[in-house]
Amino acid sequence: MSRPLVIAHRGVPGQRLEHTRPSYELAIEQGADHIEPDVVVTRDGVLVVRHENEIGHTTDVGTRAEFADRRTTKVIDGVAFSGWFTEDFTLSELKSLRCRERLPLLREHNTLLNDVEPILTFDEVLTIARAAGRTVGVYVETKHPTYFRERGLDLDDRVLDALERFGLNRADADVPVIVQSAETRNLRELRPRTPLPLVQLMDRTGAPWDLVAAGDPRTYSDLEAPQELAAIAEYADGIGPHKTQVIGRDGGHRLTESTALVDDAHTAGLFVHVWTLRNENNFLPADHRIGREKAVHGDAESEYLAYFDAGVDGVFSDFSRTAVRARDRWLAERPAGPRA
Repeated sequence: MSRPLVIAHRGVPGQRLEHTRPSYELAIEQGADHIEPDVVVTRDGVLVVRHENEIGHTTDVGTRAEFADRRTTKVIDGVAFSGWFTEDFTLSELKSLRCRERLPLLREHNTLLNDVEPILTFDEVLTIARAAGRTVGVYVETKHPTYFRERGLDLDDRVLDALERFGLNRADADVPVIVQSAETRNLRELRPRTPLPLVQLMDRTGAPWDLVAAGDPRTYSDLEAPQELAAIAEYADGIGPHKTQVIGRDGGHRLTESTALVDDAHTAGLFVHVWTLRNENNFLPADHRIGREKAVHGDAESEYLAYFDAGVDGVFSDFSRTAVRARDRWLAERPAGPRA
């Protein structure tokens, strides 16, 4: 790639409610290359855009008396969650709800936007990207594919159906699409069904749930090994690691040296899109914070520069303007950088 991608993580959730139309539209206005929806599914089989299928923390469902009896506890990827779940609602019912800020203590300003915006469908996000007035991609994550498949609600089938209807399941589409997943099986099964780039998400802890469910002992950490990256390259085009997998931290939570992951991934023929960069002190390494307040913005731009220097091919960001500004600065200061 000639320059690292800026991927608008759920839109611009640092300034608008995540996964809402204003959030995606602001990301486009601020220059993001891709907007990133997470998709889950309704009882009647429609893909909707939410960070998780549990929606008690991101909508007003808990205030709605008519849905009080839908509150339940479910085990998702081995963890028990209590609340309200998209797969227990029809699309019509979900459309009657309104979105709320997921991190109210850190993003209090966004609480002023509560109870206005409806839940979007995946189709609506594709329409937003197509209407951008410039080329804007969609970088979709399928959430909990094994869980939904076991309930007869296959996410991959529905994602591909939507892309086919929009004419986007092709490498030369007007809206570039990338598909990512934290599991491995669904990506392997998607490979022969689409020419689109596929991305294996990774994390600093835990393991892909499909591997756990199959009794496979490999963890995300194991998948960082060169031989495992070579195996990933057989079904995926890139990896999406947590940022601490790319640049380490010392005991004081300060940035240290780059790990071998980016070089090893590139050797395997994989691009690297790191997640998630945010402006607030709460999410920054200690040496990039300003003051002690968690919600205050620190020196986020310098963190981006460190990751661009580390050779990543893209960044997921909650603040598209900051990411674009940092990328512009990096390209200006390093015109003959590692991608030249």
